Amino acid sequence: MEEPKSAINWFEIPTLEFERAVRFYSDIYDFEMSTRDMGHIKMGFFQHQQGEGTGGALVSGDDYLPSKDGVKLYLNGGADLSLVLGRVTKAGGTVVMGKTEIGPGIGFFAMIDDSEGNRIYLHSMN
Repeated sequence: MEEPKSAINWFEIPTLEFERAVRFYSDIYDFEMSTRDMGHIKMGFFQHQQGEGTGGALVSGDDYLPSKDGVKLYLNGGADLSLVLGRVTKAGGTVVMGKTEIGPGIGFFAMIDDSEGNRIYLHSMN
């Protein structure tokens, strides 16, 4: 098998109140999230370069339940993690662990609970 460029191809973050979750991520990333009804589910799409970046979405539907347990997802915190992290509380989330250095050349991470109760991690080099 050829070595993949990324370990992740796509991700989905479950929501209880779809509009609240769209507002939360739009607020912390400072962009207007596009949404789409896909039959029995609703999706809100994170920004990424089509064909080059890893895409993902907020999803609302019967089989999607937010959780603090399970898979650990690290979202891109941008050029400086402090900017995104600084918007979390105002947007309706909770900062569980503030900006923390991982190690030289590895960057920083933070842990948040989003507006839906998902435990999400953020990462940036600064």
